[in-house]
Amino acid sequence: MEENQVAPSFRLDGKRALITGAGRGLGLAAAHALAHYGAEVVLAARTLSEVEAAAANIIRSGGRAEAIALDIRDVEAVSEAVSHRSAFHVLVNNAGMNRTNPFLDVTQLDFDDIIGLNLRASFFVAQIVARRMVEQGVSGSIINMSSQMGHVGAATRSVYCASKWAMEGMTKAAAIDLAPYKIRINTVCPTFVETPLAQNFLKNETFKAEVLSKIKLGRIGHVDDITGAVVFLASDASSLMTGSSMVIDGGWTAD
Repeated sequence: MEENQVAPSFRLDGKRALITGAGRGLGLAAAHALAHYGAEVVLAARTLSEVEAAAANIIRSGGRAEAIALDIRDVEAVSEAVSHRSAFHVLVNNAGMNRTNPFLDVTQLDFDDIIGLNLRASFFVAQIVARRMVEQGVSGSIINMSSQMGHVGAATRSVYCASKWAMEGMTKAAAIDLAPYKIRINTVCPTFVETPLAQNFLKNETFKAEVLSKIKLGRIGHVDDITGAVVFLASDASSLMTGSSMVIDGGWTAD
């Protein structure tokens, strides 16, 4: 390395991060990882007790954390929560859900619930956080938690795939609008990861075997396979990256 070259920094000291769906799974792991690298984290979830315990663990480990109860489907509540705080430097737009059904059996209720959380709520959380960044002249990074299913299709996942393909398109378009404000927005696209949400499906051994047959590296993901990408996108190491996807799928989408 030449003398005038400096290794990229993944440190997040002085940055404030909001993580939605932070009570469990990828959101919880992301909050711990961001705090480990120096960020002050605000953990948001509908169930306050879950994020309070998580924030307490982070604080005991020497990090800085706050827990808030927030249903991101309530746009007014999100706006209220964000407007009373200094602008965030990082948003991990993680809250999401799925209900599986063959295309012919999908109900209007399931469609509305999945699209309402995975797309509509995520859209407005990102918009509200970005507006606050613009108001206070803060450059930042928005990380939308998408899925490999935003790049492929799968049986019984028509609505989930629709929500994640839409998130991918939303992210690319928003990146163009936000670039003049030095706000970056990207997606992280995991394969099946050992989280409470995924375990609902992976406990079916036949389904698990089918999943493993498509993951070229031959194993289900762990949350720490994903959090490195979150830290990278939150940090200045990814300062030239926007409107893109980090697909962490063990090779699922390679063929």
